[in-house]
Amino acid sequence: MRRVGVVIKTTSAEATELGKLLLEELARLDLVAVVERETAAALNTDGDVDREELPSLVDLVVVLGGDGTLLSVTRGAINGTPILGINMGTLGFLTEHPAESLFPMLHAAIEGRASTFRRERLLVTVETPGRDPSTHCVLNDAVINKSALARMLDLSVHVNDALVSRFRADGLIIATPTGSTAYNLSAGGPILFPNLEVIVVTPICPHTLTNRPLVLSLDSKVEMRLEKQSEEVWLTLDGQQGFPLSIQDVVRIERCRDPVYLITDHNRSYFQILHRKLKWGERGG
Repeated sequence: MRRVGVVIKTTSAEATELGKLLLEELARLDLVAVVERETAAALNTDGDVDREELPSLVDLVVVLGGDGTLLSVTRGAINGTPILGINMGTLGFLTEHPAESLFPMLHAAIEGRASTFRRERLLVTVETPGRDPSTHCVLNDAVINKSALARMLDLSVHVNDALVSRFRADGLIIATPTGSTAYNLSAGGPILFPNLEVIVVTPICPHTLTNRPLVLSLDSKVEMRLEKQSEEVWLTLDGQQGFPLSIQDVVRIERCRDPVYLITDHNRSYFQILHRKLKWGERGG
């Protein structure tokens, strides 16, 4: 490895201080630090790279922040570049390593000793008559939902051209196994082991109580349409990008052929992470 990308949570003083130490360590190791634009401004250093472009320009990306910061790095092309997430936020399912693990994990990655965990993404395509289709990759989820004042949504869902159902609900979540512990979990969806090749479809507050979460093969092609026009309907990607939807739009979701590779600690199981993050087994005080 010669080029290391650096991204920090710019609103965190702790991440900023650790970011400065990281730049010093990379210089000591004679490695090139490629700093994305907002991070460069926070660290008072040179850098003019868009966050989404960063993984395709380096051999390793180090993220100092929470899961939201890491998700912002995974919207573009990954091209097999591993990502090391250091948790400077709160929950931290994706940024699983504590701050004190930064330099041991960095050295392990540089020396080829680090383990990686493949995380699948979804390719989301929005088709609107008269416009070119827009495509986006998501690591967690794609969500169709309404504003607080909008009426209940009527959505049709097809899988591999076959009608699954017409949902009346506040919205619908299409999540990866990685995203199963995000909005999907809050909406009553299942926790999925990260290496499963599946997609979970979870209705949000469905009008029909028999509309339950549905687990599909990752090779499925999902199509969603609004059956009736409703005001203030949005498609939200990984909780960070939002686009208004109309009855004319078609949302297609399928496997993204460019997955994410997260550097993980082989001494820590996924269940240990769940125990720590979700406080499983702890008794209320």
